[in-house]
Amino acid sequence: MNGYNNQAIGGRNVGLLSTAILTALAVGQASDAYAGATFKIDDTKWVSVGAGLRTSFRSQEEAAGNPGAKKWNNDFNLDNIRLYLNGQIHKYLKVEFNTDCQTCSNGGEVRVLDAIGKFEIDPMYNLWVGRMLVPAERREMNGPFYSAIYNIFSSGTPFEPADYNLTIKSDGTSAGSFGRDDGATVWGAFFDGRFQYAVGFFRGLRGGANVDDNILYSQRFAYNFWEVEKNPGYYTSGTYYGKGGDILTVAVSNQYQEDGAGTAADPGTFRGTSLDVLMEKVLPNSGVVTVNGEYKNYGISGGYSQASRDAGGGFSMFEGNAYDVSGMYLFPQKIWIGQAQPFVRYVNVEPTRSANRDVYEAGVNYVMDGHNAKVSLSWQYGDLLTKGLNYSSDAPGDKVNSMNLGFQWQI
Repeated sequence: MNGYNNQAIGGRNVGLLSTAILTALAVGQASDAYAGATFKIDDTKWVSVGAGLRTSFRSQEEAAGNPGAKKWNNDFNLDNIRLYLNGQIHKYLKVEFNTDCQTCSNGGEVRVLDAIGKFEIDPMYNLWVGRMLVPAERREMNGPFYSAIYNIFSSGTPFEPADYNLTIKSDGTSAGSFGRDDGATVWGAFFDGRFQYAVGFFRGLRGGANVDDNILYSQRFAYNFWEVEKNPGYYTSGTYYGKGGDILTVAVSNQYQEDGAGTAADPGTFRGTSLDVLMEKVLPNSGVVTVNGEYKNYGISGGYSQASRDAGGGFSMFEGNAYDVSGMYLFPQKIWIGQAQPFVRYVNVEPTRSANRDVYEAGVNYVMDGHNAKVSLSWQYGDLLTKGLNYSSDAPGDKVNSMNLGFQWQI
């Protein structure tokens, strides 16, 4: 499924720019504290701009020719092209506007990714309004640009409602796009930043089963046991390449929407709960060990029968359990201008009313400038690559091999 293979979440990244520059960049994203150029207007006001690109080559067994054939496909993909624009109006007032090529696999259309008005008053209490990431598990908060593994979405655990579709529609088949939705989030941190929280209220499913326009509620709570993770807003990262010190963070997140799945004639209430862990340790030799773990338990109550799901109607959210575990080691020695970071990963998805599926992955990242410049080469094997998001009772799909080469640049 192309949507499954091309989902993505935000990169994060301000002087007076000429009208021509602003026009060219008025599709950008930039809350990236890590990238971009800043243009100062006065002592209070500034604007920053940045960009991010992810492009890949993928060759998968049984993906070309007739179904069941062992022929490999050869696909070149433009996964993301993002422009970032951030600004500060007042000490407490900021704005963020980011775009992405949300239908890159079908030619590409540049669309709004984030459009956020920010009231950032105190480290403990902040309010964002507009279109933004729905608080969820770490993978969603990392996005594709700040995850440790290139294929984090294309072969990962099931999506949250806001990340299920590429585009936002009002026909009962969409609850946002690329992990974003329209709403508001209150976020902050207590106990010297160790306890971090984000609580959001969003539109969720538009139309279809949600005939009463029920709100989607989302929450994420994280505790930093070792060093405190430092990211813009309530965003996260899948690795800090050792530059964040020793990190051990455990988080739980939850999303809930009455009539948030199914069809108008067969609605169900959606609840998705996740637990995620990040452990990163800098060794005495300056090598860096990183472990990411994620568990999901999703359920739909009060309706949405298997018959409706098999018929392919409405908003067919996942029900069941899923696991994603990965480990990697960043060698301290430089090879030319970068460092090698081999990794292994295992993903297991166990739908309640469909066939289980999994995938094994092994590869190596060549890290030149952290999340701003890296190349990833990996091998995958499993039936998650063929079954994907099909949770019908007779979901077909064989265990197949796949080779992937991904490039990521940011500024």
